[in-house]
Amino acid sequence: MIKKLRLKFVAACMTLVTAVLAAVFFSIFMAVLDSSTNLSRELLQRVVQQDDFYMGGSIFRPELSIDVGGDQVLLPYFTVNVWLRPGGGYNAEVTGGTYNNLQDTETLKEILSQCLEQEASEGVIPHYQLRYLRVDNGLYQKLAFVDMSMERAILSKMMVACLAIAAMAFLLLLAISVLLAHWVTRPVEKAWSQQKQFLSDASHELKTPLTVILSNAEMLEQANLPEKPASWSDNIHSEARQMKRLVEQMLSLARSDNMTDRPVLSEVCLSDVAADCALAFEPVAFEAGKPLEYELAEQIFVSGDADKLHQVISVLLDNAIKYGGAGGTIHLELLSTERQARLTVSNPGEPIPPEQLSRLFERFYRADASRGEQSGFGLGLPIASTIVREHHGTLKAESDAVSTRFTLTLPLFKHER
Repeated sequence: MIKKLRLKFVAACMTLVTAVLAAVFFSIFMAVLDSSTNLSRELLQRVVQQDDFYMGGSIFRPELSIDVGGDQVLLPYFTVNVWLRPGGGYNAEVTGGTYNNLQDTETLKEILSQCLEQEASEGVIPHYQLRYLRVDNGLYQKLAFVDMSMERAILSKMMVACLAIAAMAFLLLLAISVLLAHWVTRPVEKAWSQQKQFLSDASHELKTPLTVILSNAEMLEQANLPEKPASWSDNIHSEARQMKRLVEQMLSLARSDNMTDRPVLSEVCLSDVAADCALAFEPVAFEAGKPLEYELAEQIFVSGDADKLHQVISVLLDNAIKYGGAGGTIHLELLSTERQARLTVSNPGEPIPPEQLSRLFERFYRADASRGEQSGFGLGLPIASTIVREHHGTLKAESDAVSTRFTLTLPLFKHER
């Protein structure tokens, strides 16, 4: 699926790029063509409007130049006066221009023949690469011709250059599109991979309690005893409650992914919330042989949901008690900086490797990879991380030889003045 998505992305990008390149180069080509055509027409207009005259017994042929961007450009041209005979045919005389020895040549006859066959007063003679302009002066027609070979050569070279540039640009943009396709689809690929892993892990977590429930139910049905063992019924209730907790946690994550059930943020005293959590977990930590010590600054207010924040701190304390070293002391600290409230939960124990530390907030991930442990599903930290993001805060994990620490930072509540 990801490969198809990347191919579609590259295809869409290159289709758009091809369309843009084609439009740009076509516009450039048409602009150059129009500019060169206008130059030829301008010269024809100037030539056909000047009067014919002789100097020293010969035809005066001025060299007319055109200004192009400050440079004077000379285009080859010639003019011809044509007298049409009543019975058909014509007499022609070359009256000026930059061409030599055209009078009474077969070339001139063919040029004039093709020109007079066209009814339009302006046109081209493709075979000789000439553009013409014809003006009827009553007794005769004055024809002006200008050479188009330079115009055609410039357009031809420009087309070759444009095609080469377009090909290089296409290949470069194709490579960039492929790289962008991988970069753009990386979050989709990650989400797809996480979804598959999520389904696999959820199926595994649900499979064990379902197996226990079904086994105990079958034993209750098959046992031919006056009094059914209470442990079988207790097992069913215990596993059913565990499944219920898992489903509730999965539902909580699904709601956060769908951007539903957002917490209503209001002014919350984080000091009181942290104190309630510490009091609730103090006996749990004591029974586990891992005493809980806490140091909480007073009157620290944040913008949040008290129940959600209570859940986050409970997850952090629960993990510290579960995975802390035997006999080690759990530390809970809350303090405030200029703009943030910072809560830290730390516990001694074996350091978590960096490659595992970066995955602690993935769903169903547990650093010990223990699927047999039924005290948790690996969803507590992902849920806590989601809640913290909803509160515009951060939740980070650090681990070294001294301790493993989870640091929660939240923006302080801003009182309106």
